[in-house]
Amino acid sequence: MSANPDPSETQHPVQEAENRISRREFMVRAGATGALLAGAAAAGRALWKPDHFVPGFQAEKGLQLANYAPEVSKVLPSMAIAHGQDHDSTVRAAIGALGGMSRFIKRGDVVMIKPNVAFDRPAALAATTHPEALRAVAKLVIEAGAAKVFIADNPINSPAGCFLKSGLRQVANDLNLELLYPETNSFSPLQLEGEVLKHWTFFHEPFKKATKVIGVAPCKDHNLCHASMTMKNWYGLLGGRRNQFHQHIHSIVSDFALMMKPTLVVLDGMNVLMSNGPTGGRLSDVKHMGTVVAGTDMVAVDSYGYSHLLERDLAELTYIHKAHDRKLGNKNWKDTLYKEVQA
Repeated sequence: MSANPDPSETQHPVQEAENRISRREFMVRAGATGALLAGAAAAGRALWKPDHFVPGFQAEKGLQLANYAPEVSKVLPSMAIAHGQDHDSTVRAAIGALGGMSRFIKRGDVVMIKPNVAFDRPAALAATTHPEALRAVAKLVIEAGAAKVFIADNPINSPAGCFLKSGLRQVANDLNLELLYPETNSFSPLQLEGEVLKHWTFFHEPFKKATKVIGVAPCKDHNLCHASMTMKNWYGLLGGRRNQFHQHIHSIVSDFALMMKPTLVVLDGMNVLMSNGPTGGRLSDVKHMGTVVAGTDMVAVDSYGYSHLLERDLAELTYIHKAHDRKLGNKNWKDTLYKEVQA
């Protein structure tokens, strides 16, 4: 005779059916959840890029800047070095040695001049483009017949304060130049096949009408990339949280030689910030060098600036070598067609 079954092990037929339904629902739901997770993983793999979290690497679509560079001359120098005692005569001597401003600016041109005015510092500290350097270049541009001249930068400190304290606003007022301050709607996405810079917001407003572009930069020490000169000057056109690029500083500075093909660059080495750059703060950090370098090859101009104005070993300036190796300019400035003159 068989033992009576344990009541806890027997179930009512309806209860057994409910349990079977519950098991079927569990299997269906588990399968659906697995499919959802698999789909999410596939989508994640499709969207993920190895460099996704590196700023500037996002491969999105944006604008490209025009090539503002003049035609290459086999007769006229690509770089000129002028020595003198004041900005006006020394700038004129440097650009005159290149063939004069009429080589670069034609009557009716709309010219954008990009100074370095990142900080609200007085001119004597040499942390920003000197107002007399800007004045000398702008006067030559006007004399060459430019129809309009814009001055633009995207400073780290307050734009109005930077232009005022640096003395550049006074120059703009004196010569009837138009100052373009960065506004929210002044920026557009830039597309570039750079080493680091591929897609980033850019101060585009000054370039909408410009037919020629001139960079006027101080020669100064920089605590991150060793030196700020004509190539580093274009950093001021980036928008957004551009300090994210600091860990890739040499790569992005070399990218500027790809991003920007200026008509002319002028390196102001009349008074050089030898240490405590880029902001400066002490007059004792500034050394009178009495030199202005102008040219169409930023790599060559900055190579001279680093070795002869900052008086340092060019071998340590990584971004110069990167740009040279990418054939964006010639670090061996002595191999270029250059001219050295006295103002």
